[in-house]
Amino acid sequence: MASRCSSTAIFSHLTTATPQRQLCQFKSSTRHASLCWRRTLAQDDHLASAIPLLTVTSSSSSGRSYIPSVVTCTAQTAVTTNMAPGTPVRPTSILVVGATGTLGRQVVRRALDEGYDVRCLVRPRPAPADFLRDWGAIVVNADLSKPETIPATLVGIHTVIDCATGRPEEPIKTVDWEGKVALIQCAKSMGIQKYVFFSIHNCDKHPEVPLMEIKYCTEKFLQDSGLTYIIIRLCGFMQGLIGQYAVPILEEKSVWGTDAPTRIAYMDTQDIARLTLIALRNEKINRELFTFAGPRAWTTQEVITLCERLAGQDANVTTVPVSVLRFTRQLTRCFEWTNDVADRLAFSEVLTSDTVFSAPMTETYNLLGVDPKDIVSLEKYLQDYFTNILKKLKGLKAQSKQSDFYI
Repeated sequence: MASRCSSTAIFSHLTTATPQRQLCQFKSSTRHASLCWRRTLAQDDHLASAIPLLTVTSSSSSGRSYIPSVVTCTAQTAVTTNMAPGTPVRPTSILVVGATGTLGRQVVRRALDEGYDVRCLVRPRPAPADFLRDWGAIVVNADLSKPETIPATLVGIHTVIDCATGRPEEPIKTVDWEGKVALIQCAKSMGIQKYVFFSIHNCDKHPEVPLMEIKYCTEKFLQDSGLTYIIIRLCGFMQGLIGQYAVPILEEKSVWGTDAPTRIAYMDTQDIARLTLIALRNEKINRELFTFAGPRAWTTQEVITLCERLAGQDANVTTVPVSVLRFTRQLTRCFEWTNDVADRLAFSEVLTSDTVFSAPMTETYNLLGVDPKDIVSLEKYLQDYFTNILKKLKGLKAQSKQSDFYI
């Protein structure tokens, strides 16, 4: 079993010897910009060996942006020092970050079903995550944007499964970059045995998109940290199609689509969670990068057509040309307060381009010992949804008729 040095000492060290952060600001007077990020601890800090230094340099064609278009990630890590023996940590102890999200909650549920001791890192919120406690998980409040809240959540943890991503209303870099770097640093300092990070397929091929570039740089930072890791790149969630297409069609509302031929191999988050835990249990899988993709890649129009057939009614489709997205992105770049909107539109633009978000899964299935027939197809997933929802709607209509009284 792994051992751990005093968590109190580590927490004290991390909070008193706060890492210094240097972020080179862009100069609006030039068209070439650089992003340099560096964290260092005091020279007398014995934990400095666990803190890698990352430098990101680039040149950007945009006049003002906090993320460059071309990235070179380099890291330097000092020789690791021996930590004093401490309390043994059970391999079944897991911290799930982003546990209330679409994927995170499925990871929590699956891990609990398989007998893991699950702790969930959840940001303080008005509506508590009681459903996680009801399932049997332990919920701790912390915030990746506040690094001082992180170390205490890692005490007694063997594995971190990172499903977190920033909220739509906050800058992408706050959680997805600065928060993740702080989390990885704390995990290294506190002797976490394994770190699972969920990324985006093809993130290394789109440095012009801030979210994808951040994911790629986080991958590099994790790989250079010295932690034992598993990186899993994802293509798309089937669950996201319910609110995007299925519900609007049933409610006879507009469905938004584009005229681009992008194909995405959507995957059920329950399958993603299951495959993740299989990989986690396999002791031979260390420092590996996988791409998880569904059985087939679909275009937006194909998904809408499938939903129409299963719902038994036509969709009111509003098509947005890709050219409009590009224009909107450039327009929002003109104003400082809309920069984050432009960053998210950049990601949408990639999803509406002539791109295929898919990958062969044969080798992955063989390595994990999974039968491809056990992976849910999009047809099966949506058929189950529409069957259940239409059955409930019929039941509600029947109850409504029974309650009608005529005088």
